[in-house]
Amino acid sequence: MTQPTMDPADAMAELGRVRLDEVSLDDMLARIAELAKGSIPGTREVTVTLVRDRVGWTGAFTGELARQLDEWQYEQNRGPCLDASASGDTISVPDMATEERWPTWAETARAAGVRSSLSIGLPIQGSVVGALNVYSDSVHAFDLSSIASAQGFAAYAAVALANAHLYENAATQAAQMQEAMRSRAVIEQAKGIIMGGRRCSPEEAFALLSKISQDTNRKVREVAETLVAQAAEKTQG
Repeated sequence: MTQPTMDPADAMAELGRVRLDEVSLDDMLARIAELAKGSIPGTREVTVTLVRDRVGWTGAFTGELARQLDEWQYEQNRGPCLDASASGDTISVPDMATEERWPTWAETARAAGVRSSLSIGLPIQGSVVGALNVYSDSVHAFDLSSIASAQGFAAYAAVALANAHLYENAATQAAQMQEAMRSRAVIEQAKGIIMGGRRCSPEEAFALLSKISQDTNRKVREVAETLVAQAAEKTQG
C-alpha cells in the first residue's frame, strides 16, 4: 500500500496558508489534489470533480489515468464521483473486481490497474458541488483510518474551495464594475464633445454615438474612445 509522504494535519495546515489573493481557483484545486495525494494513506492518484447544473468536469488531477476514469463517468452520467457530488456522502469502492453498482466502470478501472477508490462529496458554493476522488492500485486500500483521514481533509478542502470560489467571483464582479465605470466615463466624455460641437442635447449626442456604432459594427464604447482620442490629438496639435 502507498504510504503518505505528509501528515494529514500538515497538509491541512499548508492548505490553510494559501493566500486567496495570490492564487486562482484552478491553482487551489491543483494544490488540494497534490496535498490529498501526499497525505491520504493508500493513495495512488487524486482528482477533484466539480458539478454545475448536472454537468461534471475534473477541476484538477494528479495523473492522466485518474482523469480518464472521471471522464468515463461524466460521459455515462453515472459513477461514484458523480453520486458523491450529488449526495455529499463518502462512497467507497473497496474492490473493483467485485463492484456491482457500476460494473462497467469498475472493469475499466481494474483493467487500467486501479483496484479500489474513495469519493467524498464536497459542498462548495451555491450551485457548484464536487467530490474528492482517491484512487489506489491495491484492493481494500482505504481502511477506516484512511477514510477518516480523507474525510477530514475533504472537509477542510471544501471550505478552502468555497472561499476561493467566493473570492474569484467577487474579484470578477469588481473588475466588471470597474470596466463598466470606465466605459461610462469615456461615453460621457464623447457625449460632451458632440454636444459642444453640435450644440445638441445629451440624448441627441448619445443617439449619434449609437448610430455610428450600428453603422460601423463597433461597440458604443469603442466609438466613444475613438472620438475622445481624436479630440485629444486635435488639442495637442
